[in-house]
Amino acid sequence: MKSPSLSETLFSLKSYAAAVLALYVAMRIGLPRPFWAMMTAYVVTSPLAGAVRSKAIYRVAGTTLGSAMALGTIPLLVNAPELLSLVFAVWVGLCLYISLLDRTPRSYVFMLAGYTAALIGFPTVTQPEQIFDTSLARVEEILLGIGCATLVHSLVFPQGIGPVLLARVQRAYGDAQRWIVDALDGGTDAGQQDRRKLAADITDLRLMATHLPFDTSHLRWTSNAIHAVQDRISLMLPLLSSIEDRLAVLRGMSAGLAQRWTAAMREVADWVRDAGRPDPVRMAALLRAIDASSPAVTPGMTWREILELNLGSRLKALVNAYADSRALRTHIESGLHDAASPSIREQPGLSPRVLHTDRGLALLSAFAATVAILACCLFWIASAWQAGSGAALMAAIFCCLFATQDNPVPAIRVFLKFTLLSIPCAAFYLLAVLPAVHSFEMLVLTTAPLFLVLGVLIARPATMGPAMAFLFGITGALALHDTQTADLVSFVNSMLAQVAGIVAAAVCTRLFRTISADRSALRLLRASWKELAELGRADSVGNITVTEISARMLDRLALLSPRLAVARGNADLQGADALADLRVGLNMTQLLRTQPVLDRAGLDVRPLLRTLSAFFESRRRPTQRPSPELLERLDGMLRAACALHASSEQRDAVAALGGLRRDLYPDAGDYQPASSRTEPVHVR
Repeated sequence: MKSPSLSETLFSLKSYAAAVLALYVAMRIGLPRPFWAMMTAYVVTSPLAGAVRSKAIYRVAGTTLGSAMALGTIPLLVNAPELLSLVFAVWVGLCLYISLLDRTPRSYVFMLAGYTAALIGFPTVTQPEQIFDTSLARVEEILLGIGCATLVHSLVFPQGIGPVLLARVQRAYGDAQRWIVDALDGGTDAGQQDRRKLAADITDLRLMATHLPFDTSHLRWTSNAIHAVQDRISLMLPLLSSIEDRLAVLRGMSAGLAQRWTAAMREVADWVRDAGRPDPVRMAALLRAIDASSPAVTPGMTWREILELNLGSRLKALVNAYADSRALRTHIESGLHDAASPSIREQPGLSPRVLHTDRGLALLSAFAATVAILACCLFWIASAWQAGSGAALMAAIFCCLFATQDNPVPAIRVFLKFTLLSIPCAAFYLLAVLPAVHSFEMLVLTTAPLFLVLGVLIARPATMGPAMAFLFGITGALALHDTQTADLVSFVNSMLAQVAGIVAAAVCTRLFRTISADRSALRLLRASWKELAELGRADSVGNITVTEISARMLDRLALLSPRLAVARGNADLQGADALADLRVGLNMTQLLRTQPVLDRAGLDVRPLLRTLSAFFESRRRPTQRPSPELLERLDGMLRAACALHASSEQRDAVAALGGLRRDLYPDAGDYQPASSRTEPVHVR
């Protein structure tokens, strides 16, 4: 074990101080289980003050909701234990399902509402007349732990999330910059690595930014700008992917990439390498150079010219997105140091922060939790086991804690392993140390060495899981007992109940909830195809935005990359390319935007979009390709669009149709322009 760093030591001291403060206040006001307050202080702890404060607010709401449910249910159903067990199990499952549909810290509200009801309700079944006192005491103990943790982490050397988030913005910006330069210079290997890093950075940014309004730094006033820069960087990924693909095709043609494009690429790459402030004059010159390199739209456009038009369109959009992100980055950096800087709180144009959700998997998680709780409750009722409530409670907690993982069983096993390892230590404190302690000062001295070491381990990502399991095992044992009257029999009984609950959670999760990496990857791909199908059915772009589509599909890309790495041998995943799907979504959205103008010109793109929708609706694996009829329809639409009156919308439509043809049919033969065909071009 390496020596703790200053930040790790400070985090451990602050966490222990918050836990001790909560324990002291709980003891002073006479709460029956003061160690609940201590354990809660560790549950909400985080190195970042903003994360502690946001988690505290959501946990308060969840705890209050869960206690209200227990308070209203126990008196009504205490004489029907089977029905009461069913109600609690369904409540936990319902709350877990709702929480899994929100992959932000807000999910704490419903997750805690679920297992807080179980935490309060199950132990009071045998003493229903005390339900109000018990509920009130548990809520007071939990709120006390939350309040003390928030107070200490906010006032004592608070580490704001702002600098960490800004570093993440800079990292994403740097990844995007490297990918742009690599793509324009013709590289491939570095681009593959940068695209994966960039997708993960964007998702991390979106998740971390939910804590920003609760932060202690000035950066909380720049939350609008943070979200805006996320949108700009998100848009870069499909644009960069398109540019890479088009450049590769053009370079592979017999004539190679035209010299004018080589010069334009070099100018854009040099502009991107310049890390200074955006130069409007230089940027305008770049855009003019791109326009000059792009061919004019004519009825006789060749496939090469269409690819060049698509390349120019994507390159201009990339330049604008990069310039916006660079300006926003400067804006954010100034906001970190000066909350009163001009327009610091006035960044407009937010798009929805949408992330991928899997309703089917959430439903399976809820079902597994319900079954695990019911199994423990049925055994408790049938055996009249006095400590059986602890098993049902642990099953509820552990089914909820790891429900976001594809296979939660290994994590539950690790938690079980270190919970078992903590039992001797918990027994030593509960049965030997605490009965001999007669002052609060001695209590602090006897517990400090263990908890300070655990605090350092919690601060390290590599050891956080085992350290939290060990700490929860000890504090959980202390919280479940009256430390003044604890005995060996009750301790062993409660420990057996905890272990039984964890085992039940692992078994039910293994039976009903666990999915493999290849199946998870296929579900992610199908979710993207379903969204493209819905996009094709839209009458107009309406509220659909490129950034909204990119946010969900980029989030899936970040989730997909590690799963594809694990499932490389699966035949169903051969040829999977989430970036190609992202490019298709970009082109379909651009086509929808031009639809009003195309309608007035007599060109109806809706039949094409509906055909695309039908293809993605029926798609089940990456190797499934669209029909030749769709290619003929695309080519006919391209010829019709090229024959329209020249306008910016016409150029956008041709670029989008050319992009769709390339992304859906990468191996198709050359496009035949209208001038080389004898049949007339039909519009509508």
